[in-house]
Amino acid sequence: MTGLLHYADDVLRRRPWTTRSAQTAAALKLLVALLAAFGMGYGAVMGCFGGISGDRVLQVIYSAVKVPLLLVATSLIALPNFFVLNTLFGLRRDFAEAVRALAAAQAGLAVILASLAPFTAVWYATSADYAAALRFNALMFAVASFGAQYLLRGYYGPLIRRNRRHRTMLWFWLIIYVFVGIQMGWVLRPFIGDPAAPVQFFREGAWSNAYVVVFKLLTSLMVR
Repeated sequence: MTGLLHYADDVLRRRPWTTRSAQTAAALKLLVALLAAFGMGYGAVMGCFGGISGDRVLQVIYSAVKVPLLLVATSLIALPNFFVLNTLFGLRRDFAEAVRALAAAQAGLAVILASLAPFTAVWYATSADYAAALRFNALMFAVASFGAQYLLRGYYGPLIRRNRRHRTMLWFWLIIYVFVGIQMGWVLRPFIGDPAAPVQFFREGAWSNAYVVVFKLLTSLMVR
């Protein structure tokens, strides 16, 4: 555990091994391991809403799996398009280093999320409002994402100094990642699980399109 925390500290401090190590494969494996471990940590706390008795234990397990799955799946789906954009902008030679920077930032996101878990636990202890729990966790993800973006900018520093077009790539990555992440979050819901509803890994209609659902909702509100 001490070793894991040491590596997490390295990620937050942007130590050289995270993105500039000669042992690229080993560094990437370690970053993914950090993402999985700390992401599962926050996910487990996230799934504790409504208690952990009976079948609610399953919700804790499901949530622990879903948080790192969300981060990894979103990144993997977004990467091919990001690769094409880097190629079009003449930055393909730096793509491997860019991927390591993205992986380090994703690991940092998981670490920041885990650090916010005590706040989530305290919120659950003081409120039984499911809708409020959803909003609070959304806030925690927003805070962690802001911190991860700060980390990513730091990791991208050497790339930007080498070629300023990498700054544009950062914005493209943010747009692609958010676009894919919203859909992945929709597919993987529920992350908390309403205590009044049955525990399930996927909700009915999980593979529907989040943007179509939101558009229909806005349309119905406008008609009224």
